[in-house]
Amino acid sequence: MPTIIKPFIEPEILSQIQSEISTEQQVIVHCCLKSDFAVGILIRIWRTTYLLDTQSSHKSRLLFADNICLNPDWIEVPFVKEYWFTLIFSGLPKDCTHFDFAEIIPEEGGFYVPNIQRNGTDVYSINI
Repeated sequence: MPTIIKPFIEPEILSQIQSEISTEQQVIVHCCLKSDFAVGILIRIWRTTYLLDTQSSHKSRLLFADNICLNPDWIEVPFVKEYWFTLIFSGLPKDCTHFDFAEIIPEEGGFYVPNIQRNGTDVYSINI
């Protein structure tokens, strides 16, 4: 059986690669809107929606939204029990253990989910 030789990577290059990898991390949040309305409703998400690290002032910014419109547009959600959409955010700090999901907008009714516990995959499902 042939001997497997582990490649050697210079520590300086390895450090640079790790830094670049960490800047590319993203957080995926699957959002569920539970609707009990007898008619359809309109929803949207603002670009000023963030993941807020509860231990620091870090804000992970919204990069992409799927199955929901961005402000100022609206999407009609028909009468359903659950409506799902997905948001992708920039990465959280490595030492972050809990974060808040916050839509910071100049009117009432912004989505907010506090104290989400961080997991190893950075993929979350939340109810809003």
